[in-house]
Amino acid sequence: MRFKGKTAVVTGAGRGIGASIAEAFAREGADVAMIYSGSREKAETLAALLAEKYGTKAVAYRCDVSSFEECRNTVRAIRDDFTTFDVLVNNAGITRDSLVAMMGEDAWDSVLGVNLKGTFNMIRHSAPLFIRSKRGAIVNISSICGITGNAGQANYSASKAGVIGLTRAVARELAAKNITCNAVAPGFIGTDMTRDLEDSPLVSQIPLGRIGSADEVAEAVLFLASSSYITGEILRVDGGLAI
Repeated sequence: MRFKGKTAVVTGAGRGIGASIAEAFAREGADVAMIYSGSREKAETLAALLAEKYGTKAVAYRCDVSSFEECRNTVRAIRDDFTTFDVLVNNAGITRDSLVAMMGEDAWDSVLGVNLKGTFNMIRHSAPLFIRSKRGAIVNISSICGITGNAGQANYSASKAGVIGLTRAVARELAAKNITCNAVAPGFIGTDMTRDLEDSPLVSQIPLGRIGSADEVAEAVLFLASSSYITGEILRVDGGLAI
């Protein structure tokens, strides 16, 4: 078990990719702190399931990651419950799609607030714990939209491109403290949010000929979190879409 005796914090863990990431860490022996925003029942049910199935400690915490103060308080609560933690996965994200000529200010601010500022908030409040421990792994979930852009998703693409820049800056800052920071950039992944994509003509543009699974993203996250000599890397999990 790659993460036996360690604790992983996963944001956006109530459903979809975040739930798969939380389960993957539990399966590999880690205790898991699961942060959710609006999926309380799903998050708490999953936490109970992971504890029973894998014999690990799993606790769900409600937090709006776009709030600097809520992130600070949540990190403190996790520290109190787990003493410390070893891995931070910034997965929480939202979409508010619109063409840029018609996009409202709130759609821009809310997506940047959760996707980019939320990633900063969690890193900001977790970094002191990692620095004191002189170890730690941060994995941010970006998107191929942050690499290639996507029409109708100017806000989302900008937020995910920002996550890439943030990842590389943090990797440089924290490397001297034995802390890695990497990102995973998923393509089309099968979740509740993308259920309609399975029959979309967009699938034909993927060289591997299919959409990916949340478990495949989770495996990429575990790979980066377990490496001690990879940092500042952006790992695409997109079936070759952005080649």
